[in-house]
Amino acid sequence: MDYMIQWRGDGGEVARSRKGSKKTAGGKSQAFDNVKNQLAYCGLWCGSCLVGNGTVNELAQRCRKAIVDYGVNEWGPSEVDYEALLKGLAEIGAMTPCRGCLKGGGRTDCEIRACAVSKRVSECVDCKESKGCTNVKIIGHMRRGAKRVGMKVKDRAGDRSKVLREWQDEATGSRD
Repeated sequence: MDYMIQWRGDGGEVARSRKGSKKTAGGKSQAFDNVKNQLAYCGLWCGSCLVGNGTVNELAQRCRKAIVDYGVNEWGPSEVDYEALLKGLAEIGAMTPCRGCLKGGGRTDCEIRACAVSKRVSECVDCKESKGCTNVKIIGHMRRGAKRVGMKVKDRAGDRSKVLREWQDEATGSRD
């Protein structure tokens, strides 16, 4: 399994996975490649989502392996139900990474996606009816939550392609 921690400029860390199951020719995970060009209607960048880019799967697999390899279930805290923990980690490690809302992933009943599709906008920031938006509360909630966990969020109008390229370069450590 290929896994790395990428340090942010503010001293924090961002877990990056290259999803041990399958890599593309460039060494990146198929999960990341699937979501790296997706900017959700609400502005969240799917490439920075640990569920979409395969990191959650990778961490669950690595945690399960470490518990088993080190025999933690034999000497660790007796209050832990290791059988259930290992089963849960195996299930999380095997789950399909989110495909991103533009490809049918995410919440099936997402009000934001339904609204953007009905108004034929690719991003909420492009909507001409933003002043009277009925989804402003949930958009704000999602953006605040995403930023809190380290996701990238486009919350202003601007060149979508340029923003995506910058974030992709930052995530992969490449600079042109």
